[in-house]
Amino acid sequence: MDEKMSEKAFELILHAGNSRSSSMEALMLARKGQYEEAQEKFEDADKEFHLAHEVQTSMLFANAQGAETKPDILMVHAQDHFAMAMVCFDLCKEMVNMYQEMREHK
Repeated sequence: MDEKMSEKAFELILHAGNSRSSSMEALMLARKGQYEEAQEKFEDADKEFHLAHEVQTSMLFANAQGAETKPDILMVHAQDHFAMAMVCFDLCKEMVNMYQEMREHK
């Protein structure tokens, strides 16, 4: 993998990791009943996820334009982080909703 693609892979890992961390922080806040703060963390997670998505899109676009991108362990790792961030965000959102519903029915 060339140096530019390696940098893109690290950017993808960075933003996806930040998104995942903010999603988990939102879940922990919701568990304490701090729903407004949790929503702020979800907004952070969403921003980071969109940055990660922009990086991934630029990589896909470069590939479509003929840039040779041989898969390597770094790229696989980056894509794994991206996928996990997406799953984590969606799952944490659902769990926060469950916490809210449980508190409302107490």
